[in-house]
Amino acid sequence: AEYIQQKNNAQLRREISRLQKELNAGKKRCGELSALFKRLYEDNVLGRVTNEQFRMLSTDYNAEQKALEEAIPRMEARLEELRASVANVEAFIEKAKQYTAIEELTPDLLRLFIRRIEIGERGKKYSRSSGQSVCIFYRDIGAVDSGMLPGEAKPALPASQLHQAASNTGQPQDIPA
Repeated sequence: AEYIQQKNNAQLRREISRLQKELNAGKKRCGELSALFKRLYEDNVLGRVTNEQFRMLSTDYNAEQKALEEAIPRMEARLEELRASVANVEAFIEKAKQYTAIEELTPDLLRLFIRRIEIGERGKKYSRSSGQSVCIFYRDIGAVDSGMLPGEAKPALPASQLHQAASNTGQPQDIPA
């Protein structure tokens, strides 16, 4: 639980910080463009800028400002998603702290923490020693990387311990709560 919290919080903080800087820069540039357009208009009226230069520059400034006005709400929405994700991780950690000593993995406990498990195809069909990918999607936080280093041997699990929550078609489905 602590590993998940540290890893996700560090990634989310970096992403939130980067996005906040982008958002601030975009808002600042949008204000600058308004001021530039006013100055450009005044320069055109006073004859410092030709009509052709005015049209060219005003077209460029308007296009840039329109792009920023479209991007800013998207960045704000993404920022809210990331902040909600931080809250989801914290809620997951609080749930996990209640179950520090799990002696038996029951279906109820599985449903509490896991949304779905996806098991990939084997590299070689009908081979017991062929590798197979397993991706666990947790409730509240989604998929979490295993934390294993590249090239590190994955622990072998007997087939009886692996279970795919899927329909008869083999498509992944959420585990009901």
